[in-house]
Amino acid sequence: MAALAPPVAAIRVAVRRALADLPPGGPVLVACSGGADSLALAAATAFVAPRLGRAAGLVTVDHGLQEGSARRAAAVVTWAREVGLAPVESVRVEVAGRPGGPEAAAREARYLALVEVAGRLGATALLTGHTRDDQAETVLLALARGAGPRGLAGMPARRDLGGVPLLRPLLEVGREQTRTACAVLGLNAWEDPHNADPSYARARVRADLLPALVRALGPGVLDNLARTARLVAADNAVLDELADAALVDVRHPDGGLAVRALAELPPAVRGRVLHVWARELGAPPAALSHRHVAALDTLVTGWRGQGAAHLPGGLRVLRRDGRLAAIGPR
Repeated sequence: MAALAPPVAAIRVAVRRALADLPPGGPVLVACSGGADSLALAAATAFVAPRLGRAAGLVTVDHGLQEGSARRAAAVVTWAREVGLAPVESVRVEVAGRPGGPEAAAREARYLALVEVAGRLGATALLTGHTRDDQAETVLLALARGAGPRGLAGMPARRDLGGVPLLRPLLEVGREQTRTACAVLGLNAWEDPHNADPSYARARVRADLLPALVRALGPGVLDNLARTARLVAADNAVLDELADAALVDVRHPDGGLAVRALAELPPAVRGRVLHVWARELGAPPAALSHRHVAALDTLVTGWRGQGAAHLPGGLRVLRRDGRLAAIGPR
């Protein structure tokens, strides 16, 4: 009996670990574009899930942005059914007209579609093929834009997506491993031309920056960047717990926040409290940035009688009578 290729084994082990703690219920769904990462993930899930007594299906999203996208989605569906995945669906989405750049618009459309399918099929979890290399790229992009700990934490291995757990089993698996696994298994992976388009920042990081870092610092830099994300994420979890408890303590009965109690909090905790409160007020999370939270913090620590701090969504926050109070959109 031939030995199992190490990349195939590594991916199967990663999937087994991700599925092991899920409660019983509906199928797990793999989000698969047909690229090497998601194709290797889907193949591993098709092997592992039945051996754990779980149903496993697949959903592929056709963004309609490239010629032949419908044919490619149909090919993914055909392959998925051949390897025993069920249920299997292809969903066409409309990207044009959504806010943000093309990457953000496509991502929003894709995840909305995934949530809809997962909810309709009663999925226990959604699995995506993000790898260690994707995580390293995410950390570098966060550094470049001056992100704080939330950005440096990268992509979580698990998060809630519209009430369904979104799992990323391959965050400790390299992109080269998924490509090798596909080759070993005879899978014909699709190469997304957007991944090589230099008009996208992530594509430039992938093609130029990461290879330069590997040449300068050695291949271990990819693991180190991904490890940094895991370590920062663990610290974030503790700070978030402290902030949740602090928010209860500083909240005024009228919904505002007590300034004196806020001022006594450590800056890292106070910033998180203000961020969570701003989201509660209705500030859109995607538009809420460090400068907005800093403006709120100035009302606490640097108040000189100034006017309101402005938040996304047309919200304003004033300091009056010893507390921060919100005023709705004008």
